[in-house]
Amino acid sequence: MAKRGFFAEMNYQAQQAEKRSRAQQVANDRARASAERELDRSRKAAERARLAVSRASLADQKTAEREAARLYTEYKLAKVASLNSDLARVYGEIDGLLAWTLEVDDHIDLESLRSTAEHPPFDAGVLANPTPAMPELVYPTEPAYVEPSGPSALGAAFGGKKRHQEAVERARSGYEAARLKWHEEATALHAAYVAAQARREGVERRRITSLAAAESAYAEACRQREAEVEARNQELDTFVNELAFDVESAIQQYVGIVLSNSVYPEAFPVRHDYQFTLDTRELTLTVTVPEPPTLPAVKEYKYVKAKDLIAATPLPVKAQKDRYAGAVWQVAVRTLHEVFEADRAGKVHSIALTVGVDRIAPATGRPESVPLVIVSADRESFSNFDLEKVVPQATLAHLGAAVSKSPFDVTPADTSRGVRARSAE
Repeated sequence: MAKRGFFAEMNYQAQQAEKRSRAQQVANDRARASAERELDRSRKAAERARLAVSRASLADQKTAEREAARLYTEYKLAKVASLNSDLARVYGEIDGLLAWTLEVDDHIDLESLRSTAEHPPFDAGVLANPTPAMPELVYPTEPAYVEPSGPSALGAAFGGKKRHQEAVERARSGYEAARLKWHEEATALHAAYVAAQARREGVERRRITSLAAAESAYAEACRQREAEVEARNQELDTFVNELAFDVESAIQQYVGIVLSNSVYPEAFPVRHDYQFTLDTRELTLTVTVPEPPTLPAVKEYKYVKAKDLIAATPLPVKAQKDRYAGAVWQVAVRTLHEVFEADRAGKVHSIALTVGVDRIAPATGRPESVPLVIVSADRESFSNFDLEKVVPQATLAHLGAAVSKSPFDVTPADTSRGVRARSAE
């Protein structure tokens, strides 16, 4: 049997993601949300009541205990309601396997598989920030020479002139010393500033170089994404062209996409194996369904107050058998419908379908596949059925299918009378 091709696998993964999303939406429907809110409310109320009992006075103790018991019972009943809501959802999904696919068009628009490159925004991080500029160098104020004031006429007559000359010499000497110190400090400041500026320019050059390298790496990653998308789209173009010209592998790959698009509920997963033969234009298809014990076997949940436990009421065996058999019949009719409806170009003329179970044989302990339905259907006949009104088991009988007398007991399909494809009547 064939394995899923590239596009089938890609579509399968997308459908699995959609399936998980759809299951999450179903899980959060109004009924379940209401049950969960009630469960949370009653749980908190019961906890508050329990605390109230421990704090109550002796006079109020019995009243508090009764209230706590009442709220605890409400909490348990809310939990039961939530469990039963989940159970009803699961059974609804299993019972509606055929109805679900009739609500959608199974045809695959291959253009929807065309890829578009999506690039994340370039993030330069700290490299986007320029190295801070050096502040302007401020030199210390240059000392100024201040000439000592000369002596008055009277002071000059009594030796003031000589003293003034000595004061001038001291002033000039002090000025020269101060100016020399200022020059040395200014020279040192300038040298330190030049060195710091050089370091800053070095840091900035390295930042610019690193930023350019990061931009180049980003551009290369974008080019690689574009190239990968282009390659996938070219592969898609080849696939579409080969499908148009009836290349056997392309038809088989399209069938794989269709089947990968068939999403089943988590409680009833299936697996498809298939092989298309161009000479006969027949698709040989096997659908493997879950074993009966994997399905829920609970009718409903109830709270047994006397024992303070939530008990599961078993689903009657007949109901289990009817539901499982109904699911198997639905899978068979659904699979035929999905392939024929999706194949608008009429590449597949007939389908040889087997629906079965993989299990460990009780007698030998070895793996075995047990067919539960074996049926052959041609496009022309099947397209005349109104599947919204059919009873799946009757449809299979009309097609001359070999069916199991008891799928739930994994009884092999009865092939004693053979399998035939019947025309629509």
